[in-house]
Formats: sequence, C-alpha cells, structure tokens
Amino acid sequence: MSLPKANKSLGQHFLQDQKIIEAICKDFKVKAQAIVEIGPGPGILTASLVKHDLPYHLIEKDERFPEILEQWVSKENIHLQDALKCDYQNFCEEHFRDNNDVWLVSNLPYNVGSVIFVRALQAPSFKYMTLMFQREVADKVVGFDSRKGKSMNSLMALSENYFEAKLLCQVPPGAFSPPPKVDSSVISLIRREEPVVPLSDFKAYETFLRALFSQKRKQLGKVLSSIIPKETIAECLENLGLDRTIRAESLELEQVQKLYLAAKDIRNGR
Repeated sequence: MSLPKANKSLGQHFLQDQKIIEAICKDFKVKAQAIVEIGPGPGILTASLVKHDLPYHLIEKDERFPEILEQWVSKENIHLQDALKCDYQNFCEEHFRDNNDVWLVSNLPYNVGSVIFVRALQAPSFKYMTLMFQREVADKVVGFDSRKGKSMNSLMALSENYFEAKLLCQVPPGAFSPPPKVDSSVISLIRREEPVVPLSDFKAYETFLRALFSQKRKQLGKVLSSIIPKETIAECLENLGLDRTIRAESLELEQVQKLYLAAKDIRNGR
C-alpha cells in the first residue's frame, strides 16, 4: 500500500508490520458482533477488519482519508469527526441499535490516546477493545514494565475495574512509517460483566483516583485527608486493614476499590 504523508499534528504513524496487523485484526474476530475503528487513516487495519463481514463504522478526523476508505467501507459508515469529542455510547446505540458486543480497534494517537481510552471505557456497548498505545502509557494500563510494588496508578485502577486487560504484543518503532521515537504496545481488553465499582459511579471513581494518585509519593493517611474528613481516616484504614503509611502506588486493585467504596459510604453518611 502506498502511504500518504503522515500528519504530525494528528500524531500519525502508519503501521506496516504485517504480523502485528494480523495479530490486531484477529484478536476478537470470533467474539465480536460489530466493529468501530478509530483513526483508520489510509485503511491499514481496515483492509483486514472488513473481511470479518461484521457491521463496521469508522471514525476519522483527517479529511484526506474518507475517499480512500470508501474502497472498503460504504460512505455512510465513515464518520469524519474528532474522536476526542465523540459520545461513544450514543454512537453505538445510533449505528448498532441493541448490539452490545462491539469491538473497538485503534492505533491511538500518542498525544491523545489515554483521553480517548477513558472516554471509550464509559461506553458499555464496547465489550472488546484492541488498542495500541505508546509503550509508557500501555504500561499504565497493564503494568508489564512497572517495578513490583510500585505499579498501581489511576489509569490502571480505572481500566482494570471495568476491563480485563492483557498485553497482546510489543511494537518497535520500525513497524511504522514514519517510525516514532518511542516503542508501542497493543493491549487486548474484555469488559467485566459485573465491575466492583459500577459504571454509574465512573465519574466519581475517576475523580477519587485522580486525588488518590495525585501525590503518589505521600503516605496514604495524608493523601486521604483531601478526600474524606480527617477524623474518619484512621477508622477507615483500620477497617480495610491498611497502614496509613502505605503509598497509593503500592495498593492492589481490590484495595483501591474497597477504599473508594468506603470513602463513598463516609461521604454519604453511612
């Protein structure tokens, strides 16, 4: 495929490694009932994904590409819009009706990848995701590079509450044209049917996590003073079996979830 010039302002790097393309495009081909692809560009993944013969919609911001993409996908299924502004649940309900087994696929732009990811987490119709991130960001989702005992962070605690995630493959700079200056990673995710923190609490949970991990080097007892009344901290931590000197980055997912629910109860006067 002859590739157009990448738009640096949109963080474009076109994948050209066929083994990685194949790994991405077969990830959930048996389980998914529909596909949404974000940022298809000149159709590098599209050409393979369309062969699954599933309902398929594309979201692309670059005005150069819809005409190219029409060789694989009908014009009405190509949406020229900003993925940062898309309400993904409304999008799925409009284009797939009652289908809740939608597979989201994307080589996410490095500069906005985590923002798009957080928006996608909130769409219950997205049951499966296969997403490429800058390796440093991917490590915050799965934690494959993080040092033991210092891996938990707000993005991981948020995503792993709602999805089971695993590393699908690593992607070196040479797999792209033009090659980026950093390594990349592809993450495979399946939505949990009954998350500990319900999706209805997403915004409150996200706000809690941002506060909890905003000062990750400080002791938990001090960090919690900005989240719940100071006089409740000691009892809260004791009930959860947590030492006030522990740091948030050392917590396990289950501990973070229980801490959020306990803080919620305190705020609600329970």
